[in-house]
Amino acid sequence: MMTKTIKIEGMMCGHCEAAVKKALEALDQVETAEVSHEAGTAVVTLEKEVADEVLKNAVEAQDYPVKGIE
Repeated sequence: MMTKTIKIEGMMCGHCEAAVKKALEALDQVETAEVSHEAGTAVVTLEKEVADEVLKNAVEAQDYPVKGIE
C-alpha cells in the first residue's frame, strides 16, 4: 500500500468532498480517499501504483482543479 496527497482547489463543502471521494474511489487502484475541503486535499491509499495523471483526470472531471500531487 502507498499513499499520495492531491492538492485540490475549489472544494467548498461536504458535497464537494463526496464528489471527489466518489470519483477517486471509482478507480480500481484506489483503496480509499480521505478528502478535506478545509485542507484542500485528498489523501488516497493505493493498492498499486497509479499514474498521477489518472488521479488528476478523475478529480478534474468533477470540475475541481488539481494543483499538485505528492
